[in-house]
Amino acid sequence: MKYIQLILLFVTFSMAISCNTKTNQKITNPADYNSFLNTEKNESLENTILEYNFWKKKLKETPNQYPYNAKLAATNSSIFQLTGNIKALKEAEQNLIIANEKTNYNNAGYLRSLARNYISQHRFKEALELLKKAEANGEKLQATHYMLVDVNLELGNLKTVEKHLTKVRNFKDFDYLIRLSKYNDHIGNLDKAIEYLETSLEIAKSSNNKGLMQWNYTNLADYYGHAGRIEDSYNAYLKALKLNSNDSYAKKGIAWIVYSYERNPKEALRILKSVTKEHAAPDYHLLKAEIAEFIGKNNMKEKEIALYLLKVKDTNYGVMYHKYDVLLYAEDAKSKEKALTIAQQEISERPTAQSYDLLAWSLYKNGEKEKALQISENYVINKTFEPEAMLHTAYILKANGREEEASKIKKELLGAVYELGPLVEKELKSI
Repeated sequence: MKYIQLILLFVTFSMAISCNTKTNQKITNPADYNSFLNTEKNESLENTILEYNFWKKKLKETPNQYPYNAKLAATNSSIFQLTGNIKALKEAEQNLIIANEKTNYNNAGYLRSLARNYISQHRFKEALELLKKAEANGEKLQATHYMLVDVNLELGNLKTVEKHLTKVRNFKDFDYLIRLSKYNDHIGNLDKAIEYLETSLEIAKSSNNKGLMQWNYTNLADYYGHAGRIEDSYNAYLKALKLNSNDSYAKKGIAWIVYSYERNPKEALRILKSVTKEHAAPDYHLLKAEIAEFIGKNNMKEKEIALYLLKVKDTNYGVMYHKYDVLLYAEDAKSKEKALTIAQQEISERPTAQSYDLLAWSLYKNGEKEKALQISENYVINKTFEPEAMLHTAYILKANGREEEASKIKKELLGAVYELGPLVEKELKSI
């Protein structure tokens, strides 16, 4: 879901009204999901907090028992996933550092756990170094290879991803299939990505693992949306919510369908009001800001952007929201240079086609269209199939007089309007 497009383009109120008149067939029904918006209890969170308190007490009683630090870290991580509380993720990191220090960084399980934490923080290069140590350790190599697939995919090291996928090849294994799915999505093979994820769902169902089923449904819902299978996407989000009524990501997914496909911004905001009550992730405010812009409520838009910026000022977030920061600052005349600085830092952390796209876009917004084109040609074009990057490329090509190529990309993007969102649809016609 490319809701970050709110910061790509300015759309006037009249455009918003014009877009709002274009609606698709209604597929959602508030009766399907209203009960999930009014949940007063979060049993998963309550149970996790009980477990956290148990291990905290045990550690206090026997401070030298470093395995308790690892247990605490696991509950910290769960709390972060359930609430978006960044302090919980950082506390998990500290507990895992203690466990690794006590074992001289020679316990593969602890190394993988800390690497997983760093992946959540977008500290991919540090995660990779830990996983290399875990691989050298040799303990439970399959688990390490799976994570090496994850981190190398994030770093854009596709040849290395392919090497590790070959090592763990097993079409009856859930962990293999979901990574093969992610890889195929990354290289633009969406049909195969869906096929592998549908197969992994059957494995999760056969084991009656509700956590894996929930994860699978939300990821399938995303892929179905990318493929234009909106009703399938909606139903998959609903199935995830039936497994866990507090699944904020699934609720956000339904809100996107209501907004981008059905063009019902009021209902989308009602859903998101529930989401932001239970989950603290800063990017929810950007989605609310985009919808506010779409309906011409600029005061609300500015308020939501301000809330986002206030949250990401917390240094605990580190580089996690750099992508959003770049796109936001690039639209502000006073902050365009800051966008460029962050984009360059993002490349040093994560040299992928998407990161280079951020640099190209920042250069373009800073008036350096020729440099932007050079970056796009060398690192972006034909190296990513993300609609957002393709949109940026189209603007950069047009600015450099390559209008025919820009027009070709525009035609492709017209089929990705659902992903890009209503704000972008009108602008596409001007490319």
